[in-house]
Amino acid sequence: MNLEQLSEDCMTIAIEAGHAILEIYKQDDLGVEIKSDDSPLTLADKASHEVIMKGLLEFDYPILSEEGKEMSYDERKDWTTYWCVDPLDGTKEFINRNGEFTVNIALISDGKPVLGVIYVPVKDTIYIGVDGVGAKKGEDGILDPIKVKWRDDNRIAVRSKSHANPAEEEILEKYNVTDAMSVGSSLKFCMVAEGKADVYYRHGPTMEWDTAAGQAVVEAAGGTVYKGNTEDELFKYNKENLLNGSFLVLGK
Repeated sequence: MNLEQLSEDCMTIAIEAGHAILEIYKQDDLGVEIKSDDSPLTLADKASHEVIMKGLLEFDYPILSEEGKEMSYDERKDWTTYWCVDPLDGTKEFINRNGEFTVNIALISDGKPVLGVIYVPVKDTIYIGVDGVGAKKGEDGILDPIKVKWRDDNRIAVRSKSHANPAEEEILEKYNVTDAMSVGSSLKFCMVAEGKADVYYRHGPTMEWDTAAGQAVVEAAGGTVYKGNTEDELFKYNKENLLNGSFLVLGK
């Protein structure tokens, strides 16, 4: 498995999906529907999903996508390597037109994200993480290496725009956080990966496709993603229930 080559292929697919999203973003009608779990779905989610599915079908790995069909654990329990995709992460940000939404593509191997690509369509910015190689940020067609930063004091946390919980405060105090920034979607992982923030703690529920690409980028940049609110257990994938519990992202 050539992860570096795969990351280049994924970058191309993610950018193409992002362009499909922007075509919808320019329209007055975003085609908003409400799914059975009360989360929003737009025409852009569907358009991005179609582009990504077409692109990834070239590779001999199964695909788990937020907008794909529901898959039982029996169908995927023996998967060792597979794609984990969120065609449009931050649908609420998309609907609010604040630009802070992303395309997320990750490759999972033995329960760990080993490759992640996050594309920010509005800013034409891309983040790539490859296990054992490193992480990069691309702007204006130029890719530069990024690394986490762990400050000795006055640490910075990144927080959600759409979700917040009092349980975060205890964690931020524990890690001597004195400042915070707020961004949407998987950009929170990116802020840690490029050293703009030290800590990201999420108490509320997410799904595996919400975190996979972000974890790959953070860990390739030298950070770590833990299960729960301690540094005891690493965050794993392809669980029987795809719903994530709380997790802790540290720039170290």
